Amino acid sequence: MRHFDLVIIGTGSGNSIPNDATSDWQIAILEKGTFGGTCLNVGCIPTKMFVHTADQAAAPANAKKLGVDAHTDAVHWPEIRDRIFNRIDPIAEGGRNWRANENANVTVYEGTAKFVDDHTIDTGTGETITADRVVIAAGSRPTVPDIADLDTTGFHTSDTIMRLDELPESLIIVGSGFIASEFAHVFSSFGVRVTMIARSNLLLRHEDTEIAERFTQVAKAKWDVRLQRKTTRAEKTATGVKLHLEGPDGEETVEATHLLVAVGRQPNTDLLDVTKAGVELHADGRIKVDEFQRTSRSHIFALGDISSDYQLKHVANHEARVVQHNLLHPDDPIKSDHRFVPAAVFSNPQIASVGLTEEQAKRQGIRYVTASQAYASIAYGWAMEDTTGFAKLLADPATGQLLGAHIIGPQASTVIQPLIQAMSFGLDARSMARGQYWIHPAMPELVENALLNLPLD
Repeated sequence: MRHFDLVIIGTGSGNSIPNDATSDWQIAILEKGTFGGTCLNVGCIPTKMFVHTADQAAAPANAKKLGVDAHTDAVHWPEIRDRIFNRIDPIAEGGRNWRANENANVTVYEGTAKFVDDHTIDTGTGETITADRVVIAAGSRPTVPDIADLDTTGFHTSDTIMRLDELPESLIIVGSGFIASEFAHVFSSFGVRVTMIARSNLLLRHEDTEIAERFTQVAKAKWDVRLQRKTTRAEKTATGVKLHLEGPDGEETVEATHLLVAVGRQPNTDLLDVTKAGVELHADGRIKVDEFQRTSRSHIFALGDISSDYQLKHVANHEARVVQHNLLHPDDPIKSDHRFVPAAVFSNPQIASVGLTEEQAKRQGIRYVTASQAYASIAYGWAMEDTTGFAKLLADPATGQLLGAHIIGPQASTVIQPLIQAMSFGLDARSMARGQYWIHPAMPELVENALLNLPLD
């Protein structure tokens, strides 16, 4: 039985741990799917490449109010799809080949790993190995809800929907979170009739309520949004799929040529038999880790979707750097910093957030003040004729320290960055607003004016 200094399960952010400093370690990397993890293959990168293309396709429809007659002549789905994956697939394969063939101290096993005990792993290739230390970075997979007859419909998840052979004529999306909202934007911009099915009374209900309410309002004007609906049964039809729903007004059905199930993701712990290693889990299946990313077994670390509260690539990358340091410097470990984790929804409109929502501040009994600023109130907002976007800030009224920031509107994920920086480095709202120049008439004036509007003590 072969023994390793380190075993890494998963090739997303975990694949960044081996470097020159570990060149004298014998390392095994285990991967059950495609190298590069969720972000590269079925997540952040391909979806945002689709989103950017969708933004271009949707732009002509917004030009009329600016005095420009424009139109989209055609959407060539195979060309769009192939442009994206002809770039991504070689990167994934290149990463695999580099680890397998160019790293003398690294052995790659391609199979579904399972723990035998806390130092022994079945690689899924017919070989069992042992290790001094283990990093679990095996990610997550789409959750499939318990809907009667769903498996007969040929439904898609976010793992498969981007590789369709043809553009759907119509699409039902079961789900109301960021994955569902981004794909609704992509496919509707390409001319697909989109129906969204949400169990709650809002889309993106985990956002600040004012943001979620505005997004839902805008979405209902573009898509067929069915709120407070429970999907009770799925049915394959001659032309596609039919869903049977229960809602406030009783039973109803919706039909489309294709179905996307996007209700969230679940950690892959159940595939790994991690409990055989004595690793403790949260009730939702995530691995419990401490501030050093150590599990309940001190020689086993975990990072990313399989353990984190945040299913975000930038969080997984941060945690991988922490794990890498702590493996190399066990006597001088560092902690993960999850104080100010930003997130974005790349739909239309775009959304970005960091810190507390107003609802969270209320529940925690934190004293706060808020201020909002509309895109329509700044000069660049005039240029864009934006009538729905705004920024909302929460701050401590005594110190001016920012507690949360939420933006809905054009380039929200970029506009929010100075607020993330201010929160991370303890810059108060007054100093931030008046301690620097703000380019006029650029979009960051939205942030400047929101800061100035905070009713601080």
